[in-house]
Amino acid sequence: MAKNNGNGRNGDGAVLGFEDKLWNAADKLRSNMDAAEYKHVVLGLFFLKYISDTFEEQHAKLTALQDQGFDPEDPDEYLAENVFWVPKEARWAFLQANAKSPEIGVLVDQAMEAIEKKNPSLKHVLPKDYARPALDKTRLGELIDLVGGITVGNREARAHDVLGRVYEYFLAQFASAEGKQSGQFYTPRHIVKTLVAMLAPYQGRIYDPCCGSGGMFVQSEKFVEAHGGRRDDISVYGQESNPTTWRLAKINLAIRGIEGNLGKQHDDSFKNDLHKTLKADYILANPPFNMKEWGGEGLQDDVRWKYGIPPKNNANFAWIQHMIHHLAPTGQAG
Repeated sequence: MAKNNGNGRNGDGAVLGFEDKLWNAADKLRSNMDAAEYKHVVLGLFFLKYISDTFEEQHAKLTALQDQGFDPEDPDEYLAENVFWVPKEARWAFLQANAKSPEIGVLVDQAMEAIEKKNPSLKHVLPKDYARPALDKTRLGELIDLVGGITVGNREARAHDVLGRVYEYFLAQFASAEGKQSGQFYTPRHIVKTLVAMLAPYQGRIYDPCCGSGGMFVQSEKFVEAHGGRRDDISVYGQESNPTTWRLAKINLAIRGIEGNLGKQHDDSFKNDLHKTLKADYILANPPFNMKEWGGEGLQDDVRWKYGIPPKNNANFAWIQHMIHHLAPTGQAG
C-alpha cells in the first residue's frame, strides 16, 4: 500500500487505491459524528502527516551536513526553506509510537497546539478536539497507523501532489456524505477547472468572496504553473463565513505552499467585507445560490448596490453586485 504512487484516477481527477482504504477507515471513525464534523478530524491528520514528512526530509539533510555547521534542531534552518518547524512531540513517529495509547487523542491535540505555537501562520487554524469522548480512540489509533504507512510530504510525493490529490478525493467524499449542504466548502473539481480555464488567471489579484475550502485558489495556482508562470505571479484574496470551513481553506492553501489573504478570521462577506478596498483582476466564485436569510434588510443603502437594491429574501443579485464592486476596471469574473 505504501508503494502506491497514486496514478489511478476516478472521474473527478483524484487518485484511487489507498484512498478508498483510508476513507473506509475514516468512516469507521465517524460513529455518531456528522460528516461536517469529522472531516476536520481526518483532514487534520493528513496535514499533520504532510508537515511531518516534509520536516523529516529536511531534518535528514541537515543531519548529514552537521559537520559543516548545520543544526537539524534549529527552527531557522527549516523556515529558510519554507518548511514548517515540527516540535518533537508533534512528529509523526512519536504519535504513531503512541497510537495504541488511550491518551492518543490528547497527544494529537497537544501536537496541533505545539505546531501552532511554533508557526504563527497556523495559529487558530488546526483542529484540536481529538480528545473528545465521542471520538473512538482505538479507531483513531488505527487511522494513525494507516496514514503512517503513506508518504505524502517528501520530494517525490510533492512532485506528484499526492497529498493534494488525496485531499481533493476526501473533500469530494465528505461533500457526498454531507449532501446538499456540502456546497459550503466544496465545488466539484471539473467545475473549478472549467472556470479557471475560461478566465485564465495568469497574473494579478484573484478573489473569491465565498471561498469554501479554497479550491478556486488551488486550481488557479496549478493553471499558472502549467503555463510556465510562477506561483507569485498571482495574489490570493478570499473570505469565508463558516469558521470550520475557513480553517479548512487555510490548511488547504498551507499544504500547497500558497500564500493567501483570507482575513484574520472567518466573516460574512455581506455584513463585514474584509477586503473593502480590493479591486481584483479575476473573481472566481461559486456562491451559495438562493440564500433567503443573508441580512439584506440591514444593507439597504450599501455602496455595493450600484445596479439596484437586492431582494431581501434572495442573495443572488447581492452576490453579483458584490463581485462587480470588487472587480478592477479590466477585471473578469466567473
